[in-house]
Amino acid sequence: MAKLSRNDKRLARHSRVRKNLNGTPGKPRLCVYRSIKNISVQVIDDTTGNTITSASSLDKDIKAAQAYGGNKDAAKLVGESVAKKAIEKGISEVAFDRGGFLYHGRVKELADGAREAGLKF
Repeated sequence: MAKLSRNDKRLARHSRVRKNLNGTPGKPRLCVYRSIKNISVQVIDDTTGNTITSASSLDKDIKAAQAYGGNKDAAKLVGESVAKKAIEKGISEVAFDRGGFLYHGRVKELADGAREAGLKF
C-alpha cells in the first residue's frame, strides 16, 4: 500500500468538504488556495462556473504593501482586498471553502481580514 502525500490527504479533505458546499449567485463560494510563498482566493458562482472576483498576494497593490506573500500579514491583506472587491460587486455573504487546508495560521488570517472588511460567512 502506497503512502499518501500531504497534498493527496489535503485533496481528499477538500473533496469531502466540496460534496456539501456549493456557491450560488446569492451566496457564492470563497475558495482559498495556499502555497509556500503565496496565498490566493476566489469568489466563485458554481451554478455558472464563473469566478466573480479574486485576489492574490501576487497582486500589485498587495505586493507593494507586503513584499513576501507567504506570511499572515499578506494573507490578511488578501482577505481585505477580496472582501472590498466582492462588496463592490454586491456580494455581502459567502460560503467559506478552505480548500482542505487547516483553519489555522494564514487561512484563519485571510478569513479574519475578509470578515473585518465586511464579508459574512
